[in-house]
Amino acid sequence: MTDPLEDSIRDLGDVPSIEVISRAAVMLLSAAAERLGLADPDPDNSPRRDLDEARRLITGLAGLVTATSEYLGPHAAPLKDGLQSVQRAFREASAVPDEPGQGPGEKFTGPVY
Repeated sequence: MTDPLEDSIRDLGDVPSIEVISRAAVMLLSAAAERLGLADPDPDNSPRRDLDEARRLITGLAGLVTATSEYLGPHAAPLKDGLQSVQRAFREASAVPDEPGQGPGEKFTGPVY
């Protein structure tokens, strides 16, 4: 008899690269949104808001999405849209917004307005 848990675990070598990249991107996107306080009713007063952490996550997401966009196929557009959304949210949340092209991940994506 086989263990049902063992049957549900996939060997990483069996997971297509597009799935690994997409999952990593979604995790970075979700974590950035959390650090921007977007999961809370009042993002401005969110206990999870940490713009320094959000900047790092957004920059990592931008690098990943930009570097792999040619392989993402139909997944590229939604990931790029999500990335731009958190980049804009970061700009709005900042007391002193970065200059265009200097925001998180913009060295990879270009300026986001």
